[in-house]
Amino acid sequence: MYDLENLPPELIDFPAVAKVPVQWGDMDSFQHVNNVVYLRWFETSRVCYLEVSGLNPILEGSGCGPILVSVHCNYRKQLRYPDQVLIGARMVKLGGTSMKVEHIVYSTAQQAVVADGDSSVVYFDYANQKAVMIPDEVRTMIGKAEGKEV
Repeated sequence: MYDLENLPPELIDFPAVAKVPVQWGDMDSFQHVNNVVYLRWFETSRVCYLEVSGLNPILEGSGCGPILVSVHCNYRKQLRYPDQVLIGARMVKLGGTSMKVEHIVYSTAQQAVVADGDSSVVYFDYANQKAVMIPDEVRTMIGKAEGKEV
């Protein structure tokens, strides 16, 4: 998790922000960060969101939790080693069984957004292998993390 006191303006409205160093091995033969790394960073920010919102303990004991349905990424600028990125996650939509998480990747070296996108997630009962309704308790905790009703 990142120090929320000193966030760049682009990340102010994101309740979960992860700070990750760009690794030498993240780059491909064209000497920029490979596209698949951004999807891993989106995942990191979703996990950070579960921690910040307090949802982890609830989900661990229930046998239900999020499962990724789709992910979309817009690559805005190239990234190279060395750098650090701040990856924000916020909930932008709650349906009956589905959620949409918005992501932003901010380069501290470039002081700019280098990627953004979203993840569609379904609340899933892993024992019965099916989507289930998002419980009210989960909705309430997401609302608290966001500071508003989603």
